[in-house]
Amino acid sequence: MTLNLRQKQIGCIIRMLNLNQPLNASGNVDEEVYKILVYDRFCQDILSPLIHVKELRKYGVTLYFLVDKERKPVPDVPAVYFVQPSPSNIQRIIADVSAPLYENFHLNFSSSIPRPLLEDLASGALKSDSINRVSKVYDQYLEFVTLEDNLFSLAQKSCYVQLNDPSAGDREIEGFIEKIVSGLFCVLATLAVVPIIRCPRGGPAEVVASELDSRLRDHLISKNNLFSEGGNLGSSFQRPILCIFDRNFELSVGIQHDFLYRPLVHDVLGLKLNRLTVPGEKGGPRSYELDYSDPFWVANGSLEFPEVAVEIENQLNKYKKDVDEVNKRTGGKDPADFDGQDLIGNTKHLMSAVNSLPELTERKQVIDKHTNIATVLLGEIKQRSLDSYAKKENDMLMRGSIDRNELLSVLRGHGSKVDKLRFALIYLLSAETIPQSELEAVEAALRESEVDTCAFQYVKKMKSLNASLASANSASKNNIVDWAEKLYGQSISAVTAGVKNLLSGDRQLAVTRTVEALMEGKPNPDIESCLLFDPRAPKSGSGTSSNHLKGPFKEAIVFMIGGGNYLEFESLQEFARLQQPAKHVIYGTTEVLTGAEFVDQLTLLGQKMGLGSSPGAPSH
Repeated sequence: MTLNLRQKQIGCIIRMLNLNQPLNASGNVDEEVYKILVYDRFCQDILSPLIHVKELRKYGVTLYFLVDKERKPVPDVPAVYFVQPSPSNIQRIIADVSAPLYENFHLNFSSSIPRPLLEDLASGALKSDSINRVSKVYDQYLEFVTLEDNLFSLAQKSCYVQLNDPSAGDREIEGFIEKIVSGLFCVLATLAVVPIIRCPRGGPAEVVASELDSRLRDHLISKNNLFSEGGNLGSSFQRPILCIFDRNFELSVGIQHDFLYRPLVHDVLGLKLNRLTVPGEKGGPRSYELDYSDPFWVANGSLEFPEVAVEIENQLNKYKKDVDEVNKRTGGKDPADFDGQDLIGNTKHLMSAVNSLPELTERKQVIDKHTNIATVLLGEIKQRSLDSYAKKENDMLMRGSIDRNELLSVLRGHGSKVDKLRFALIYLLSAETIPQSELEAVEAALRESEVDTCAFQYVKKMKSLNASLASANSASKNNIVDWAEKLYGQSISAVTAGVKNLLSGDRQLAVTRTVEALMEGKPNPDIESCLLFDPRAPKSGSGTSSNHLKGPFKEAIVFMIGGGNYLEFESLQEFARLQQPAKHVIYGTTEVLTGAEFVDQLTLLGQKMGLGSSPGAPSH
């Protein structure tokens, strides 16, 4: 039974909408109750990729509202609340219960409600003598957004900036780490698994792994814990592995251009929560949903863009052929010419033709949708030479160099300011050493195009710091400039992502290579320094690498702190598909970012450190 995060989360939400009653064998509740749903913006984002508005009716939801909007009382109807446990939401709930807006209240919090807030809620409801209206209070452990069966995001904004900000205090950083640990705990609680945790040594990944290990240990002590169904240790070899990384492990993937359909649609057209708005054929905007209900998206998301264009053409031709077939079966003869036998045969044809119409109409809608998306994409690709960016960046990362004239001609050629900045950053990351004169030429070319170079200066600074850390062997932390200490004294091991040992000839990403080695569980220099935490094992030295539970593993959850993307997701899914037998990998991140959004965070860090030039905000 493979872990399917989307199905598990949908199951939890349906149970919540059914007032947390157990479902019967057919997956429904015994008694249908009409109700109102109230959510906050964060929980709206959790619901939106999983349950379409029209499906809410199926679960008895007749009206739905945002918690912070003014609402009129609806007596005699129960209300299901699904909100984050925040002070403002608690105050709002107290006001609603006291009014009272609804007959009774089923309160569901997206993560565990802290005791002080629970006490505020109780005393607020007692004051207005309305505590009996609160039917139940549930911690749902659903504080993450599932975008596909194997893709989730904690939707925690600007995490990379927060964890790398030179001015952030220890208290703030601990708060960010706690949020990440809490989000990961929710994912594991929803899957009901306690994984073996692995991570590279140092940096936020180690801190998150260690805190998550402690949190799981504390929770497993309690009798009715969320993981009791996976509790018997006899099945421990079936446990998944959770591999935690930090964006600095492979910085380039957050920046580079790619030419696969799913990453392209996200990066260029800004896919958000599986929704997309593009200009339609007649000029007005068209909105589309791209999710598990779209067979073309599921089947072709991981193809290169030119192959997708061919596939659209194939599907269109097949559709036309099937339409002709239907026309042939129903047309052709005047009804007066039929004898009785013919009439029976023809009626059968007509019936089968009528039955095939809805399926044909649906297919045509999907073809039209992807034709429209591909047309818009093609326009952007031509205008910005995106195919050339993707190819040249890939070559740089594999070879570790590029011809100087070619480099400068790209920076002076087509593409937006952000495209050029991303290209320059990949150049900076791919080469181990760069002559000063070449660096100056690149910076001059960026300034010529009026590109804000803060991000470039920031990565350059990180890279030189990394080199000095490596040469000092980071033995004594005291000689590292103060703000580097804020990175948990981390050596940004792979900030030079193109260093030969990271990218093999077949362009497998470093994260994918490391996950493959960790799942395989054989001795491998790539993973020798990785730490191992087993929350179910007796507590020995923290992070020690005991020999049990080293693998091999069939299932992995890979989590990227500081921003992930569809390129990394695709790379991991391809690795899992190609294994014999196929393996299963869930990919999650603090937030899913386009290349431009991630570069914005690097720019902000450059500004906070007083680096680089800002001729105005970068244009997208």
